Amino acid sequence: MGNASSIEPTKTIFLDIDGKKEKIMFSRHCGTRDIHDLIAHAAGVSRYAEISLKDSTGAFVSLNPTMPINTQSSPYKVTSKEPSPTTESSNGDGEVFTQVLSQVASQFNNQFSKEGVFKVEEIKTDIATRLSALERKMELEGLKAVEIEKCKRDISDIKDQIWNAQKKFVDFNRLRPVYVGNTVDHFYSSLSDERKISLKRDVPSYPKYTLSQETIEYLKQPTFDIWHWEPNEMLSLLEHMFHELGLVAEFNINPITLKRFFLCVQENYRNNPFHNFRHCFCVTQMMYGMIHLCHLWEVMTREDLGILMTACVCHDLDHPGYNNTYQINARTELAIRYNDISPLENHHCAVAFKILSNPECNIFANVDKDTFKRIRAGITMLILATDMARHGEIMDNFKMKLEPEFDYKNKDSLDTLKMVLIKCCDISNEVRPMEVSEPWVDCLLEEYFNQSDREKMEGLPVAPFMDRDKVTKPTAQIGFIKFVLIPMFETVAKLFPVIDSTMVEPLRIARDRYEDMKEKNSMPPPPSQSNKKKTVTEK
Repeated sequence: MGNASSIEPTKTIFLDIDGKKEKIMFSRHCGTRDIHDLIAHAAGVSRYAEISLKDSTGAFVSLNPTMPINTQSSPYKVTSKEPSPTTESSNGDGEVFTQVLSQVASQFNNQFSKEGVFKVEEIKTDIATRLSALERKMELEGLKAVEIEKCKRDISDIKDQIWNAQKKFVDFNRLRPVYVGNTVDHFYSSLSDERKISLKRDVPSYPKYTLSQETIEYLKQPTFDIWHWEPNEMLSLLEHMFHELGLVAEFNINPITLKRFFLCVQENYRNNPFHNFRHCFCVTQMMYGMIHLCHLWEVMTREDLGILMTACVCHDLDHPGYNNTYQINARTELAIRYNDISPLENHHCAVAFKILSNPECNIFANVDKDTFKRIRAGITMLILATDMARHGEIMDNFKMKLEPEFDYKNKDSLDTLKMVLIKCCDISNEVRPMEVSEPWVDCLLEEYFNQSDREKMEGLPVAPFMDRDKVTKPTAQIGFIKFVLIPMFETVAKLFPVIDSTMVEPLRIARDRYEDMKEKNSMPPPPSQSNKKKTVTEK
């Protein structure tokens, strides 16, 4: 065990300054310069003075945090020497200060003419030129920093791969089983928002598409057919939306960074039947359509529009294909991490900002801290609002904001509107034409059935609307359209009347179509000819 002094947070040194006894205290973790400045202050000299210490034997003592502790009866003798003007000018801050003074004096002497007027325009031009050169240099340095960070991550990944290849055991704390039938089939990485999010491919890895004017206009419509586009084409369409809305200019986004952001987002959507990258694109395109349909730029800032669009892009990142009910009932890692409170939505947020923490993917790298704080809060609020468990709460709040008149200048009202808008886009498939919407129902039912099969196998509760033995396509949609979609879109139509004809009416048509389908499915089949003959024979 060490002595008591070895664990003290500070050290005390006694000094003799021209016969006057002083003492100083400093942390063991402070720097030599800090101690120098402290002694200079005690000696009443400038911080540029030369300071030397001698002990009682006349030996010089090194001025640093590890210097030996002395006593009041044997103080260190302090000798100080102020620097000459030449010395000061060669010393750090003194040199900079002297140079600045010289430059300023030179500017005044040169720019002040015999007539006594300043050549202001020449000075402004000179300063502008210098600033421009500095900005170009900073941009180049910033790009170098991005490449350095990328190299560091690549090296770290290689080290991880080497380590994993050399390990002779499986880390079961990082894995969990997948059951096929009653046996364990294989292991896969646990769902966690702590994992690294890295870009597996870099731009340009997909060709540049030239959009026709017809496509550009069609992209703004709720009737847009999202099934005709390949993944790389969807990436180009997303880029176009951000450019066309002025978001690239608003946030000063580097176009290459925007490409990398969308690539990384695409890579972090799983290949689920429903909650996949195409669903992300579908929701974002519907938001883009609503922005144009309702002229939202008239009531919102471009920053608000950027938050809406980015939240749509990120709203289901890394969705595992099993909903919150399963996460909570199965006591998964995410449910435990987020205390059963919107575990998936919290995870989507975490993955989104993990992507944005990568310098090469951070589309908000050029905004100031306060702006980024607002953007982060806004995106988080909107993604969390997509949890259908909060549907009633959000809609009730929105209806209250509509009475007696909606106040666009009130932040709380505007936030509620944005939450309702992303909810509309998230579940808007039935607004689209039947040939576009119906395949989505098949995809959703497939994902539901996968979950219910697993819940039955694991002995967990099964929701009737997910049970393949109980649900049909019409029964899955009728109640949802009647009691969720139509009331929600009708409420939004009170604020934007154009919604009634473009969105509410297609929902009513979809409701009627599924009710007809249900009626046809419930009709008993006509008796076959063989049954008729058998009946006659029996008589």
